[in-house]
Amino acid sequence: MQCRKRLTLRRQIAIVVLLLMGGCASLPAGYERTESRALEDTASTTLGRSAAELLKAHPGQSGFRPLPNGVDALLVRMVLAERAERSLDVQYYIWHDDLTGRLFANALLRAADRGVRVRILIDDVGTKANDEVVLSLDAHPNIEVRLFNPVASRAFRGLGMLADFSRVNRRMHNKSFVADNQRAVLGGRNIGDEYFDAHGGVVFSDLDVETMGPAVAEVSKAFDAYWNAPMSIPIAALAGRSGKAAGLDALRAELAAFVEAQRESPYVSGARSTMAERLAARNDGLFWGRTLLVVDDPQKVSRAPDDLDGHLLPQLGVIARQMQSELLIVSPYFVPGDAGVAWLRGLVARGVRVTVLTNSLAATDVGAVHAGYKRYREALLDGGVRLYEFKPGAIEYERARGKNRQTGSSSASLHAKTFVFDRRAVFIGSLNLDPRSSQLNTEIGVVCESEPMARALADGLLAALDQVAWRVEKSAGPAPHLVWIENTATGVVKHDEEPGVGAMRKLGVWFLGLLPIESQL
Repeated sequence: MQCRKRLTLRRQIAIVVLLLMGGCASLPAGYERTESRALEDTASTTLGRSAAELLKAHPGQSGFRPLPNGVDALLVRMVLAERAERSLDVQYYIWHDDLTGRLFANALLRAADRGVRVRILIDDVGTKANDEVVLSLDAHPNIEVRLFNPVASRAFRGLGMLADFSRVNRRMHNKSFVADNQRAVLGGRNIGDEYFDAHGGVVFSDLDVETMGPAVAEVSKAFDAYWNAPMSIPIAALAGRSGKAAGLDALRAELAAFVEAQRESPYVSGARSTMAERLAARNDGLFWGRTLLVVDDPQKVSRAPDDLDGHLLPQLGVIARQMQSELLIVSPYFVPGDAGVAWLRGLVARGVRVTVLTNSLAATDVGAVHAGYKRYREALLDGGVRLYEFKPGAIEYERARGKNRQTGSSSASLHAKTFVFDRRAVFIGSLNLDPRSSQLNTEIGVVCESEPMARALADGLLAALDQVAWRVEKSAGPAPHLVWIENTATGVVKHDEEPGVGAMRKLGVWFLGLLPIESQL
C-alpha cells in the first residue's frame, strides 16, 4: 500500500513538472524577420498572359470557375503550381501527410526548384505541424514557412496548448492559394485526401472557386496581411534553428519516390490524363462579374471574441441587407444562436425565402456542433425557414451525377460553405455559421456578383436537395414533433427520429448538449 502511494505521488509530481514545462515556454522574441509582399510584375508570365486575353473582354470584372469536384479542385492547384513562374502563396488550416498532401508538397518543391518564390503560411494546431519536415522545406532558398499563432512549447505541444489555451484556441481557418498573383483558389477545402475524393472512408462534399482578375490582387493583399502579422512566426525562429540542406535533400528524395510509387495507383492514374487535358485546355466555362473579398483581420485572434472590429460577418452584411427574395445557406457546422435565428426569421417575415442545408447527425464529423445546432431547429422551422440535413449516402447520388471520380469512399459529409443571395451573388469561402468561425477563428471568402453563376449553383442545389438531404419538418396534430422526410425510389418515407444513427450516438450528442460549450463550437 505504501509503495502504491509513493508511485501515485511520483506520477502527480511528474504531471505537475510537465505542466510547468509546457506552461513556462514562451514564443520567440527579437528574432529576425523580413516583411515581403505579393509580386506585382507578373503580367508577362504564362498565367498573366493567358488571363490578360480573357480579361480584355470583361474590363473591371473577375472570372470565376466553381470547383465542386474534389479531383478537379486538386488538379487546378497542381496545374497552377506547375505553370507558376514567379510566386506561389499558400495558406491553409489543415495539411495532412497523406497522398494528396504529399502530391501537393512535391508540386510546391518542384516549383521552388524552378526558381519560384514559395511562401507557406499554415495554422500550427490545424496542421499539427511536424517541425522537422517544415524546417526541411524552409531550408530551400526559395521557400519560407511561417506558422500562425503557434504553440510555444514544441517538445510538449499538448501540455503547451492546455497551459496557454486562451491564446492557442484562436485559429487561422483560412484557405487560399495564389499563383503568380494571377490566379487564386479559395473555398472550403484544406489539403488532405478527404477533401479531394481520395479517401477510402468519409469524403467531404465541398466547393472551391478558381478566380482571375481584380479579385486575385485582393486575395494577395489579404495573404500579405496575414504573412506579415506578428502572430505569423517563421519556423526557424520558433524552432530556434534553421533547417539543413541534408534534410531538404532527404525530403525531396522521399517525396519524389512516393510520387513515383503512386504513379499507377487508381487515384493518380485516373487524374493524370485529366491534368494533361487541363494543361492544354482553353479557359472556357468561366463566369464573369464583380467581386467583394471578405476576410477577417488577422488581429482578430488577439482581441476579445465580442470585439467586432475587422470581422468578416459584418462585411457580408452589406450584401445580406440588400436581399429581396431568396437566401440559400450551405454550412456544414451551423449554430445560429438566438440572434441568428431572429435574423433569419426576420428575413422570412419580410418575404425572403430562406433555405438552409447543414449536416445531419449521421453525416457530421463533429457531434458537439450538432448538439449546439439541434436546439435551434424548432425555432427555425416555426419561423418559416426551410431546413435540410445532409445524408451520408449522398456520395452515391454525387457519383451518379459524375461529381466524384473515386469509388472507394463509403460515405459523405458536407463541408462546403456557400451562401447564394437572390440568385445574383454567391459567397464561397471558409466561413461556417457558428460561434467559432464568427468570433474565435479567422476566415476568408469571396462574394462573386455573377447572376449566371448564382443561378447555376442555386438551381443545382435546389434540384438535388431531396436526393442528398432529409427535409426536416414539424408534424401536425396535438403533439407536434420533428420529422425527417426522405425521398426514396419507392416513395416518401417519414422518420420520427434522427435517421441513420444508433441510440449511443444520440445519447452522446444529448449529453454534449448539456455542456456550456456553445461559444467554442
